[in-house]
Amino acid sequence: MTSGDTLPPPRRHRSLFLSDLHLGAPGCRAEALLAFLQANDADTIYLVGDTFDLWDPLFTVWGAAHDRILALLRARAAEGRRILLLAGNHDRALLTPAGRARPEVAGLATDVPRELIHHAPDGRRYLVVHGDICDLRPLRFHICTRIGSRLDSFLRLLDRMLRPLRFRAGPGAQGPMELAVAALNALLYRGRSHEARLIRLARDRGCDGVISGHFHMAALHDDLGLRYANCGDWTDSCTALTEDAAGRLCLVGMETAPLGDPIPPLAPQPAPR
Repeated sequence: MTSGDTLPPPRRHRSLFLSDLHLGAPGCRAEALLAFLQANDADTIYLVGDTFDLWDPLFTVWGAAHDRILALLRARAAEGRRILLLAGNHDRALLTPAGRARPEVAGLATDVPRELIHHAPDGRRYLVVHGDICDLRPLRFHICTRIGSRLDSFLRLLDRMLRPLRFRAGPGAQGPMELAVAALNALLYRGRSHEARLIRLARDRGCDGVISGHFHMAALHDDLGLRYANCGDWTDSCTALTEDAAGRLCLVGMETAPLGDPIPPLAPQPAPR
């Protein structure tokens, strides 16, 4: 697109849920995220934790696309959109006054909670939470998170170094980072026990479902008795959740194409006799 081109108007949703942007981390797909936000708008935009990677242990990557993402979100906030910023484990510092005073947060949010309740137009109440609170117990320790971040950064650097070999194997070939992360996630979250823990948490809060991030495993289903939704991430899957005016949730990719059937709103209940 040239400088003289104008972008088409964005698709408008009632709510938009994004998680694990990891702005500042080596793996952040900032250009893809910017294109997605330019193509999608919402009355309420939830940033469900790990929006910023405030302590990536190797180095911080920040470019023009990152600045444009924040400028776009601030512009939408100034136009009246609700930007709701939740804390994750990589940006837990936002829970402190010093963290909320960081220049990256300016113009986005004055309050950064750990969880919120989303009221859908069909009457459902969703617990919105990053999800690290439901990690396997050993993974909740800060040192484990640090080790995981170091491993992730190393794999992404290795992936960049070996990318020419992957191109020779064909455009669809997976790199070592994707394979390693997929294998690690399959091991850590085998049996989907993390989903069950989040569903129990939502039930304890008196909610009809949960919308989370953290696990970098996009999902949307009712398999566990309540609605489970995971936004995915913007380092690998590049997915988000949308909600329309009727309360339908849909998992979408970079091109805003549904990745599965939308979850319908609640059916109207018959009036008591």
